[in-house]
Amino acid sequence: MSNWGEKFRLTRIAPTPSGYLHLGNALSFVLTAAIAKNTNASLLLRIDDLDRDRVESRYVEDVFETLKFLNIQWQIGPGSAAEFQNQWSQLQRLELYNPALDELAKRKLVFACTCSRKQLQTPGYICKCAESSYPLNTPNSAWRLITDNEPVSINTLANGRVEFNLPSEMKNFIVRKKDGHSAYQLSSLIDDVHFGVDLIVRGEDLWPSTIAQHYLARVLDLYQFSNATFHHHQLLTVNGVDKLSKSAGSTSLQYLRAQGATSAIIYNKIGETLGLAAPCADLADISNSLLL
Repeated sequence: MSNWGEKFRLTRIAPTPSGYLHLGNALSFVLTAAIAKNTNASLLLRIDDLDRDRVESRYVEDVFETLKFLNIQWQIGPGSAAEFQNQWSQLQRLELYNPALDELAKRKLVFACTCSRKQLQTPGYICKCAESSYPLNTPNSAWRLITDNEPVSINTLANGRVEFNLPSEMKNFIVRKKDGHSAYQLSSLIDDVHFGVDLIVRGEDLWPSTIAQHYLARVLDLYQFSNATFHHHQLLTVNGVDKLSKSAGSTSLQYLRAQGATSAIIYNKIGETLGLAAPCADLADISNSLLL
């Protein structure tokens, strides 16, 4: 993965409180914390809560319970669910996201899209909203970025700098949702730039998002984002095929704890998934095994 010669300033754990966290989330948290330890980076806890239709307070509480269970320490961010709600919610940073949206609108780089999710998922359906030129204040419309095929350059922990084009599913991706809030690609980008994150660890399923965020960073002249380093890790799967989801109750950490699973059991499972030779019982074991 690396010779660990890199020194980073800040990485982050950024869960979305839209369900109980599962084993896959634990893998991402542990790997992020281990890489932070081995590269001298501080750790930020950032909880992404702009998906207001799905966020629930019990899921926010679960984030803190999970990190406590795994004994993961962070240096920046909320210390409790109450502190998160009062000081660290993304709702507290709307003044950062909205100017970016205004800039995209001013430069005519977005168009209003009224297509429903069901329409977009229908085979053969083609969105024609760009040609329709709906006003950006059209009710029940999202904003989509006007994209092209210019590649972006991404600095990776494993392979250095690589170039990629936007994948097909990210063509004209959403930057503002129908509820008026910033979409994930924009808010995540703005947050990482705002906090000065220079090491981002994610699951391999978020590789398209990494490409999209680099594309958006270039559009918004946020060139410091292109200097960040990325690492995309393998995913835990069900039956070796389907990735875990927050609806998969039997793999939720809350369920596993209730069934008597200890943190050592979870750490050992993570170590096996990462292909580490020695048994792992805690974060130090994971960190030390990665160095071997």
